[in-house]
Amino acid sequence: MQTGRRIAFDVGKARIGVAVSDFHAILASPAEHIKRAADELAVEEMLKVVIEVEATGVYVGLPINLRGESTESTRDAVALAKQLASVTDVPIYLIDERLTTSMASKALSNAGKSTKDQRAFIDSAAATVILEHALEVERRTGEVTAQLAKDYIDA
Repeated sequence: MQTGRRIAFDVGKARIGVAVSDFHAILASPAEHIKRAADELAVEEMLKVVIEVEATGVYVGLPINLRGESTESTRDAVALAKQLASVTDVPIYLIDERLTTSMASKALSNAGKSTKDQRAFIDSAAATVILEHALEVERRTGEVTAQLAKDYIDA
């Protein structure tokens, strides 16, 4: 497994959750979320994070439904991922994020956060779950098994 920091983004309508790994790609930690207004501004903020941490890879959660079908949220995340891929040479991957928000909510509840208190943390906690999964797959297989955003075609 290559060294270098990885990032995960959990794209939502109001916020984009952010998680960053350590240099050795062992630990994933939540970072400050990005407030989402215009897509161009969101992509600029995402790019700032990529540059700031000198990321070697970026995972964007692909929110497909439990039947494996695309939704409006899927198309939204893909569009942002493709826009980000068009402004950086860092590989941008799409990775299945089913149930990550519910897993993050459960973890925050277990940590004593009420549903109301979770709003400020849930997006980056979900991004952390996405990144932890991606790093685990990389460790286990020795490669990235997610799809490059620039090659993604909605079926």
